[in-house]
Amino acid sequence: MTSVIPKGLGEQARALAGGEVSSRVLVEQSLERIATTQSTLNAFRRIRAEAALLEAEEADRRLAAGERLPLLGVPIAIKDDMDVAGEPTAFGCCGEFPVKTEDGEAVRRLRAAGAVIVGKTNTPELGQWPFTEGPAFGETRNPWNPAHTPGGSSGGAAAAVAAGVVPGALGSDGAGSVRIPAAWTHLVGIKPQRGRISTWPDAESFNGITCNGPLARTVADAALLLHAASGNHENDLHRPEPVDVLSAVGRDPGRLRIALSLKPAFTGTPKELDPVVRAAVLRLAERLAALGHDVVEAEPRYGMVGLAFLPRATAGLHEWAARVPDQTLLDVRTQAAVRHGRLLGGGPLRWARAAEVRLHRRVGAIFHQRGFDVVLAPTTATPPLRIGAMSGLSGWRTDRAMIAACPYAWPWNVLGWPGVNVPAGFADADSTLPLGAQLLGPANSEPRLISLAAQLEADARWFEHWPPLAGESAGHTDSAAP
Repeated sequence: MTSVIPKGLGEQARALAGGEVSSRVLVEQSLERIATTQSTLNAFRRIRAEAALLEAEEADRRLAAGERLPLLGVPIAIKDDMDVAGEPTAFGCCGEFPVKTEDGEAVRRLRAAGAVIVGKTNTPELGQWPFTEGPAFGETRNPWNPAHTPGGSSGGAAAAVAAGVVPGALGSDGAGSVRIPAAWTHLVGIKPQRGRISTWPDAESFNGITCNGPLARTVADAALLLHAASGNHENDLHRPEPVDVLSAVGRDPGRLRIALSLKPAFTGTPKELDPVVRAAVLRLAERLAALGHDVVEAEPRYGMVGLAFLPRATAGLHEWAARVPDQTLLDVRTQAAVRHGRLLGGGPLRWARAAEVRLHRRVGAIFHQRGFDVVLAPTTATPPLRIGAMSGLSGWRTDRAMIAACPYAWPWNVLGWPGVNVPAGFADADSTLPLGAQLLGPANSEPRLISLAAQLEADARWFEHWPPLAGESAGHTDSAAP
């Protein structure tokens, strides 16, 4: 057995298959890292120590018998909005939730690929906000700078991966909730095509705007996790045709025509792109041009896409809140949003869903009529927010602050199309405030986006740089900036 523990998802899978390390060792180390970082990062809501070790021992028996699966014996984490048998699904809320008797379909598929689930990660109440804080669990902190949030709502998953606690995690993205924390923790985060990864036992999640997606340090690891989790339950509402994301990692994307988009969709609220974020995205555009791509400033025609988002999001909150054992324990902002969802869940929701076809034509014109292959845009408008930046705000002020910080990701949730966050450097000289940019495409364009992201990664090598709070617990001390 090797004394050097492999870091990445794919590296661990290969080392396990080659007999270089045992699943028991990998899972024990992951659980040790959870224990070491929980007081500082607070990434996990539930830790499956005993169950995970038993699963690791079973994985080792299967490996010794010659069985090979994509993730057999690899420890990963799951956001606490997905069902894991034997655990409650609290989705960031206070209260005593019932223990689930079955895995959700995405978790079932990860287990079928051999993954060992070490725990469920923190998320804000019902996944609403781009920070991961709440009375149910406290504050989840960014391993690059613990005074700042890792983002949300998949903030616990992002913090765990960025700190090297696990090599990959499955989150969910309803308005950027995979891409935003990926941007603020220096990770690759993929929001796949709607339905690519099942949301069962929900036929769709939040009226189709929320998709499950992977967080990892490299494009190859994110693609591997996406591949393992992809597929549908027979009762899923959205069932896209399969795409090959694994071979896309090593494939030259060819010369692409890329639209550089710096203007967010209309929201009727104030927002401004921070100059440091703008500069980071422009540097990325220059690198893409140097790699041979045709990069042109161009904006999608979003129109009033926000009117199609709000009913779907708030009606989804209303539906999910019905599962909360004691709704009086919900944040007053959540309670207000749930009331709005009840009001918008009838005619406005039907209109919002019907508008999607028109929005596909309008926004999709940048691809189908104007000839672009990919849209490059900021993932967020600002660097990572400070912990508590939105504590104590009213619902309206929270919404305004949230939109001001994160106005770029949510339109692609309305459209249901894929997007990939890639690291785009840092906002500060000390390299403790990561930034990201997103590569956006039309329906079923994950292979192209992944090929392009892998090309950028080979050029930038962002995976070589680790946050200070990874440190010895992850076997790394290099936190130098690129």
